[in-house]
Amino acid sequence: MVLVGLGTVWILDGLEVTIVGSLSDRLTEKGSGLALTASQIGVAAAIYVLGACLGALFFGHLTEKHGRKKMFFITLTVYLLATVATAFSMNPMYFFVCRFLTGAGIGGEYAAINSAIDELMPKNLRGRIDLFINGSYWLGAAAGAALTIVLLNEDFLPANIGWRVAFALGAVLGLVVLFVRRNVPESPRWLLIHGQDDEAERIVGDVEHRVSDEVHEPLSEVGEDDELQIEQRETTTFREIARTLLADYRKRTLLGLSLFVGQAFLYNAVFFTQGLVLTTFFGVGSGSAGWYIIPLALGNFLGPLLLGRLFDTVGRRVMISICYVGSGLLLVATALFLTGLNATTLTLCWCAVFFLASAGTSAAYLTVSEIFPMETRAMSIALFYAVGTGLGGIIGPLLFGKLVATEQLSNVAIGYYLGAALMIAGGVVEAFVGVDAEQRSLEDIAEPLSSQDAADEPTG
Repeated sequence: MVLVGLGTVWILDGLEVTIVGSLSDRLTEKGSGLALTASQIGVAAAIYVLGACLGALFFGHLTEKHGRKKMFFITLTVYLLATVATAFSMNPMYFFVCRFLTGAGIGGEYAAINSAIDELMPKNLRGRIDLFINGSYWLGAAAGAALTIVLLNEDFLPANIGWRVAFALGAVLGLVVLFVRRNVPESPRWLLIHGQDDEAERIVGDVEHRVSDEVHEPLSEVGEDDELQIEQRETTTFREIARTLLADYRKRTLLGLSLFVGQAFLYNAVFFTQGLVLTTFFGVGSGSAGWYIIPLALGNFLGPLLLGRLFDTVGRRVMISICYVGSGLLLVATALFLTGLNATTLTLCWCAVFFLASAGTSAAYLTVSEIFPMETRAMSIALFYAVGTGLGGIIGPLLFGKLVATEQLSNVAIGYYLGAALMIAGGVVEAFVGVDAEQRSLEDIAEPLSSQDAADEPTG
């Protein structure tokens, strides 16, 4: 229930980003009804990311204050309305505004969803489940690419209609997710800290009863060493959050920023302009770009799916370092031979790069959602997403849009080198200051601020 109700949001995000990437060349054509320039495609991508960053901060604060479940519905509703509105774009400015609001809805989902996932999942499976859910983004990417193959076919729909239908279909999927989410429970951890003991006990009791029935034996009692005494509170102040990130957990803050900046630059730079690269330099028609995006999206999904178990067994530190450094080195190799590649071989190189990068990126969200105290979890996710994505995700698409506009493939390679350097740097930081969070409860990794013993816990 949680996997379907919460995980499907990443399918929506993947659908959104891939549709724009696949449609990018069509939106630059005069008959499309928009006729954006290549640079404006980069601007639209940056505006979407800006909306996601600000939405993450705004809704992240509300998630900490009002609970995870309420934000599930509000943020998804924002996404739905903005996506429908995008389908009616008639000029660049209207399109930009719709992209901003769509991003705000998706960005708000990041804080609520990732915090809820980790707070509802067993500690011994948390890594692989989190990676699988975040990796489901690429199922949406594959679906978006497949949709554009049909919808950009002018024998099927006119040039100024097909891309509009693509956005409208994204809203249809969102409505299905909205219906499923009605059955996803609130986080018992959030309920307990905010004084709603009875509801927290009811949810946990229901889960325990179901599990006990399935295994046909009573569950073991909680040991005294696992008990925590909590002081309940209504909200967590920004001052407490700042002190936690900048004073109590400085090394973990550096770790989160390093992981997020690297992955945000790499992914947003490549995927928001992928269609333009294929059509500008490799002779791929605007209606055929989706054929090259589908295998790349599936490669991205297979990374977290096949490697996810290792993050719970081999460990976070080793696996994240391997994925970040490995994907960076593969991207360097791709850039070195870029001028000798064709559309097919470039796609294969991208598949290899993002097989590793996708697992590492999914683990970045896992990392920042489990290494900080419960009361700051949603805002920590929002802050790292906003700052990391703001630096990498806004600069990346803008820079790549300019590089593609020069029509010099060697300039695009420079962007790949920069993305590779940031990924490798993130992997090195993980190797030195990463947190061994596998097989540990969230309260063991970072004791809640509300715990009476929390004052003695922070170690940097």
